[in-house]
Amino acid sequence: MSIWFGEPSLEWANSRGEHALIRALGIEMTEVTEGSLKGRMPVDHRTRQPAGVLHGGASVALAETLASWGASFTVDPAQYYCVGMEINANHVRPVSEGWVYAEASPITRGRTTQVWDIRITDEQGRLVCVSRCTMAVLPTPSQY
Repeated sequence: MSIWFGEPSLEWANSRGEHALIRALGIEMTEVTEGSLKGRMPVDHRTRQPAGVLHGGASVALAETLASWGASFTVDPAQYYCVGMEINANHVRPVSEGWVYAEASPITRGRTTQVWDIRITDEQGRLVCVSRCTMAVLPTPSQY
């Protein structure tokens, strides 16, 4: 059974990041499954730290991007919108080039909060980062 409200549009969501951090880091959402949202990010000059490996902050940006869009895709946008409340990440493997891939899945989807699990892997499928993001579900401004 699908978790989504309606049919999520990756094309629309990706276009929304045109003038934002998402585009600056090369983040793109790539697939909607029945219960998760997938995306990817390049490991290049935009996302590496001075030591030459993927910056932890870039991993967190990828994780929160997928959790934010994932949460947003599960609610009626005419009534609600979702924003990040808290995020944590454990960086478990360095990556110096190529791509990292992320998959975000909800742990719980409550009326006012959602918690998402995000797993980031390298091109060989090895775990790079595990993150958990708590999202607030808020009434749209027109609902006040």
